[in-house]
Amino acid sequence: MTHSLDIGHSRKAGKSAVPEILRERGQREVFCGLTGIVWLHRKMQDAFFLVVGSRTCAHLIQSAAGVMIFAEPRFATAIIEERDLAGMADVNDELDKTVTRLLERRPEIKLLFLVGSCPSEVIKLDLSRAAARLSKLHSPAVRILNYSGSGIETTFTQGEDACLSSLVAELPRSESAEKSLIVVGSLADVVEDQFARMFEALGIGPVAFLPARNLDALPSLGPGSRYLLAQPFLGDTARALEAQGARRIAAPFPLGVEGTTEWLRAAAVAWGVDPDHFETVTEMPRARGERALERYRQTLNDKSVFFFPDSQLEVPLARFLSRELGMRLTEVGTPYLHAEHLADELSLLPADVLLSEGQDVECQLDRCRSFAPDITVCGLGLANPLEAEGLTTKWAIELVFTPIHGYEQCADLAELFARPLVRKTRLAV
Repeated sequence: MTHSLDIGHSRKAGKSAVPEILRERGQREVFCGLTGIVWLHRKMQDAFFLVVGSRTCAHLIQSAAGVMIFAEPRFATAIIEERDLAGMADVNDELDKTVTRLLERRPEIKLLFLVGSCPSEVIKLDLSRAAARLSKLHSPAVRILNYSGSGIETTFTQGEDACLSSLVAELPRSESAEKSLIVVGSLADVVEDQFARMFEALGIGPVAFLPARNLDALPSLGPGSRYLLAQPFLGDTARALEAQGARRIAAPFPLGVEGTTEWLRAAAVAWGVDPDHFETVTEMPRARGERALERYRQTLNDKSVFFFPDSQLEVPLARFLSRELGMRLTEVGTPYLHAEHLADELSLLPADVLLSEGQDVECQLDRCRSFAPDITVCGLGLANPLEAEGLTTKWAIELVFTPIHGYEQCADLAELFARPLVRKTRLAV
């Protein structure tokens, strides 16, 4: 194995120097980007996700979503059969028939995503051309877009990034130079509502969210558009927005009391909100968040944590655990590290923590065993083997499926890490 070490430098006076970054390339162990459909289909209420893939793709999404047999979710899989692979049927004709049947059955669909998978990538099925062809056929009733969720091209949360970046081209355009804010990244409805009320109280607006709950609520883009990332894994979406003239507001991510406060403060500064007014508006929710975290500090303080790369949430989560709950960071692994978007987060980490980007899973497993952390954050494929070796684990996927952003969710986020340690203590009695 070969790797390189890059040493970052302090970005702001008074903050820690950016820790060393170990960049690895080797065997990796992550979910594919199709799993992003699990939370996106719940968020976008008039959209539908049609995966063009195999039965394995269908089983994966059904298992990850936990859909009961009587439910009718807003996703499905168009199965590529052996006759399609053998050239006995025209895949594009079969896809056209499937889409037509789907839209006849589900007339409420306003936005349809054709989602590429490993099988569709392998047979070189051009879903962008298919989406353009089907859009002409079904317009204006339905917009049809495409993106890739293939495990060949994407990891776990990059499915959302690919989806939202495809959606940027569909955003309405505005010539207004008036400042407007777009909050980018899928959030639970309850969290979105909390942030909307907070922005209104601060006098920041107009505010829109991407993805929107409905197609009619999509934000418009214009010379005055500013965007604030709610999730750290949206690099392609950010580039697409900036190509259309939107400007990013740099900030940490809204995890924990500190992260949420600084995230909101960055928007307040961009809007020229009076600092005293900002303190008044945020004082009570900050205090509630601090009180809620107190009970978890007793469990988590001075406990060590190791992050395997999975969701790209690892760096802001590590900052939260270290600074607000007193946990000791051993290694913080992430699939990709966007240095610009994470600059504020990196400057808040302890200088002695090992940051790793990418993965060589066998080498990382060796390091994890040598650290013997109190809790290991990893994917489902590693959790059971590590538990069998005596390590306490936390499924990384829970941190994406659970509402964890904002002041009111601080305790829920802390409990996700405290729960495995409490369970281990009880089992030992």
